[in-house]
Amino acid sequence: MKQFTPIFCFFLSVSLFSQDRKHQIAEGIIEHHNLFDATMKEGVSCYRIPAIVTAPNGDVVAAIDERVENCADLNANNDINIVIRRSSDNGKTWTDIETAIDFPLGQSASDPSMIVDSETNEIFMFYNFMDLEKENGIYYLHVTKSADNGKTWSEPEDITSQITKPEWHKDFKFITSGRGIQTRSGKLLHTLVNLTNGLHLFGSDDHGKSWFFIDTPINPADESKVMELADGTWMINSRVHHKGLRIVHTSKDEGKTWETHEEPQLIDPGNNASFIRYTAIKDGYNKNRILFSNTKMKQGRQNMTVRISYDEGKTWSEGKTIYPGSSAYSSMTILENGDIGLFFEKDAYTKNEFVSFSLEWLTDGKDVYKKPTK
Repeated sequence: MKQFTPIFCFFLSVSLFSQDRKHQIAEGIIEHHNLFDATMKEGVSCYRIPAIVTAPNGDVVAAIDERVENCADLNANNDINIVIRRSSDNGKTWTDIETAIDFPLGQSASDPSMIVDSETNEIFMFYNFMDLEKENGIYYLHVTKSADNGKTWSEPEDITSQITKPEWHKDFKFITSGRGIQTRSGKLLHTLVNLTNGLHLFGSDDHGKSWFFIDTPINPADESKVMELADGTWMINSRVHHKGLRIVHTSKDEGKTWETHEEPQLIDPGNNASFIRYTAIKDGYNKNRILFSNTKMKQGRQNMTVRISYDEGKTWSEGKTIYPGSSAYSSMTILENGDIGLFFEKDAYTKNEFVSFSLEWLTDGKDVYKKPTK
């Protein structure tokens, strides 16, 4: 039998490890799960409008509309619940479907979105509410919260009067699905849309005890996401219609005034996207990084893609295609291990899939996640 020297075995193991790592990078998707579809629960027509966050303890919480009566939106559906699934192992396994919000027939809740408060370790979940029997067409805005990483949720609170104007009572208004943010100062910040009056910001300075409304309309904008840049600037990335691209709004005075420009780098068919911070130098990471996911098309909802920016949204990578086929709304989160989690609508709204992948895969090996130094 041929004998191999220890030094040869060492180089062989290094070579095999290197080949395996290259294979992992090429393969890309680490986890891949269809979290919600109508076959999973009897009597459900479809699941739509994904939202995902990483809880303070590292659990992943995925929320979505459970549309029972039909697949229509809030104003034409007597039975929409908000349901969740949770993962305690970075998306490898998930709990069964759990109901977070369920009103009597004729009252519906839709479009979940979440903010994680890293100071109180609570998760706030927002949604839009309608009583179709008593006030058909009147939108109310609710919030509930969890103090145990998404296992249980408080009684819903109606915050419509705090974050909208009385003259908006009959307007088509809604909180954007997906997620809001917590700024570096601790402020909770989120977006809401009034299709007649424009996009507005709302938030809380006291960890959700009360909510404020910034009465500065932002146009053009539909469903949008807000971000705090490294220099404290607020940036909003907006869905618009009939332009084939995204619109970006920036404010250096916490929402009092805004500058607006088209973003031709980010083509878009008019769809709800995700826009989140991956890392910040101020948090001890080696680079500032921002992520953006959407259906990368000028027309037609397909080609789910994730891009990265290293200069606070001035320029963007070409991105990596996650799924080339039919896809729509998306929501991202950063997993406890540094991987990127993406939750998106797939195949003409028949599936809602979670995938996770590494920064190394996203950048074709040019960038690698490193834990913060502080």
